[in-house]
Amino acid sequence: MITINLAMALVVAVLYSVGFYLLLQRSLMRVLIGVVVLGHGTNLLLQLVGGPPGRAPIVGEVPAGALVADPLPQALALTAVVITFALTTFLLALGYRSFVLVGHDEVQDDVEDRRIASQEVPAGGLDDPADDLAPTSEGSDK
Repeated sequence: MITINLAMALVVAVLYSVGFYLLLQRSLMRVLIGVVVLGHGTNLLLQLVGGPPGRAPIVGEVPAGALVADPLPQALALTAVVITFALTTFLLALGYRSFVLVGHDEVQDDVEDRRIASQEVPAGGLDDPADDLAPTSEGSDK
């Protein structure tokens, strides 16, 4: 039975928690660092669950019952590296564009979001089925 190293599992947990914390910030550079930290955490997690290194998985070359390496975690880690690189370049371009246009990289609230947040909530609620069946008198008096 193969067990996972507790120290490595704690490192993955710390990387994920720091990455998600940084993703929730308003600064695009902090979001970028959060994506990079999450990418590193994902790569470490994939290599951790891949198990210990073994012999190359070549059919016919390895005797039956010998410990062979699983190539799937390595392929998934390579895919995660490519995705992290693509997100990093996109967020760098977005942060640069935001800095050039506005002078900072902080994401602002949308004006429409503020307008909707300031509206009153209907008294009946949103899921009241009686509101759907009630006749409306809009435009009938004209």
